[in-house]
Amino acid sequence: QVQLAESGGGLVQAGGSLRLSCAASGRTFSRYAMGWFRQAPGKEREFVATITLNPGNTYYADYVKGRFTISRDDAKNTLYLQMNSLKPGDTAVYYCAVADHIPPLPTRLRAYDYWGQGTQVTVSS
Repeated sequence: QVQLAESGGGLVQAGGSLRLSCAASGRTFSRYAMGWFRQAPGKEREFVATITLNPGNTYYADYVKGRFTISRDDAKNTLYLQMNSLKPGDTAVYYCAVADHIPPLPTRLRAYDYWGQGTQVTVSS
């Protein structure tokens, strides 16, 4: 069992920046990938970014490339998402997720086994 706790969300103006954190705890056999997804009201949850572990390969949704950066701190068991040049379309609840298996398609929602409660990000125009 893995517990995930997101933090760092808030209200920011368009063009601003936020850094989201996801603290992982509990027991896990393996952590093969950690990712960020987001969901706006009335919409499907969608992929944002992910990082595979050992090695740490990164993948990004096209609409965040060049603006968002995913990273991790293994010593702190924490995943990060640095978000720059934020747009109103980035407004959503952002979720952290962990895959305890090797995901052939790490950008897929169904690849992940554990999820956090989410943190709200609101970008004003």
